[in-house]
Amino acid sequence: MILTGNVPVDPLHLESPGNLIISKENDSLKLRAQLKRYAKACKADGALAVVQLTHGGRQTPTIVNPHPRSSSDIQLKGKTLGLNFGKPIPFTEEEIQSDVVERFTFAAEVCYQAGFDGVQLHGAHGYLLAQFMSPTTNKRTDKYGGNAENRIRIVLEIYDSIRSKIPQSSGFLVGLKMNSVEFQEEGLKTNDAKRMCELIDEKGFDFVEMSGGTYEKLAFEHQRESTRMREAFFLEFTDQIRSSLKSTKMYVTGGFRTAKWMAKAIEDGSCDGVGLGRSVTAEPDLPKKILNFGVLAAADTKINQKDYAITNAASMTQMWQAGRFPVEKLQKVTDGIVDLSIQILATKFLNEFKNFMAEIEKKLEREEPVLGVLEFESNIAV
Repeated sequence: MILTGNVPVDPLHLESPGNLIISKENDSLKLRAQLKRYAKACKADGALAVVQLTHGGRQTPTIVNPHPRSSSDIQLKGKTLGLNFGKPIPFTEEEIQSDVVERFTFAAEVCYQAGFDGVQLHGAHGYLLAQFMSPTTNKRTDKYGGNAENRIRIVLEIYDSIRSKIPQSSGFLVGLKMNSVEFQEEGLKTNDAKRMCELIDEKGFDFVEMSGGTYEKLAFEHQRESTRMREAFFLEFTDQIRSSLKSTKMYVTGGFRTAKWMAKAIEDGSCDGVGLGRSVTAEPDLPKKILNFGVLAAADTKINQKDYAITNAASMTQMWQAGRFPVEKLQKVTDGIVDLSIQILATKFLNEFKNFMAEIEKKLEREEPVLGVLEFESNIAV
């Protein structure tokens, strides 16, 4: 299964400037034609193509929208990844229907018509749906606030709305990405995540992908030694949640590097499948190689895996590199993608990354949108 990155459903609530957006405001024949090309490319070798639909909510940078909407008026304090965020305005109950439920439904319909196999609602990492689901950010006293059942309500309503347009019999998948834990004092706890999973299972979601963390507390590395021993970041928490799912399939993403621990997570019943992120931007055919017993692990990268800024920039660079050439012109799909397991290339990348970040900081100080990636050329003989 290939999942896209964040695809916002509201042009005023982006994850970042430059996002692909699906909304009525920017709907066009050209966009729909490009989405069909996108779906066709994802499915070229038989993979399922799933679009990750999102809404930035309070995590919309001020450069995009200084007055974002959210579940409540709890502002994201301080700078995260160099960005500022405005004080959010809570949605009314009526606006939840018109500005959230209907937007996700419209985007899902567009994806279905473009030939994608499904959508995933992004309810993790502090984006809007996570803002409703988390007690840290949801201070509402109406039917969308309070207990876990009320905080997950918006997600269940989006599911019902999508299914009213695209029935389950169509084969179109509807999944959810959600946090198993938030590692914050008032954040989403695993027992609440378990109750929410019971409800999404009853509702009929096809799959749920478990992750963790928010902009205030990033969790793209090991938070506990007990998870380090099993490689994945969140297995300790998903073990407690897995039993609440009867039909909905569970995937766990974050930290997997070796076939041994991927297989063990499934054999132990911790999940039905694993998700790979940063490791497959370096090696897009890694899942195929693992399934064919061609390799047993991701490459041993020489950049610091605990440094999210560096690894995130590296992944974006690698995706840019991968997109420069049609696959039919390559001998293998990794051609042209920098191999950061080679020390001399990793050192060169880190040096250029420092200069790249210095330029980004200047743009942020001028309150300019940060677009593009580090266009790294790995033209070193090794």
